[in-house]
Amino acid sequence: KGLVNEWNIKSAEITGFTSSEVVGRDLVEDFITEEYRTSVKEVLDNALRGYEAANYEFPLYTKDKRRVDVLLNATTRRDVTGHVVGVIGVGQDIT
Repeated sequence: KGLVNEWNIKSAEITGFTSSEVVGRDLVEDFITEEYRTSVKEVLDNALRGYEAANYEFPLYTKDKRRVDVLLNATTRRDVTGHVVGVIGVGQDIT
């Protein structure tokens, strides 16, 4: 569904959004700029299909409206039986 279920301390430091402000919300619709929503959604959807992405770059705007350039790695998350259960997104601030 694209809902955030984990938001670590570093994500909070970079964006200014706390975990309680982000968890349960739609990552793409609520936090990605409009011109990148389609492409970021595609990267995440592909990871849900088992096609992982490395080094995908996009801008993210922080709580105080600063632009942060992020380098994203989207990895398929699987349960113990190998079924896809989500996506682990690891982003790096490359601003």
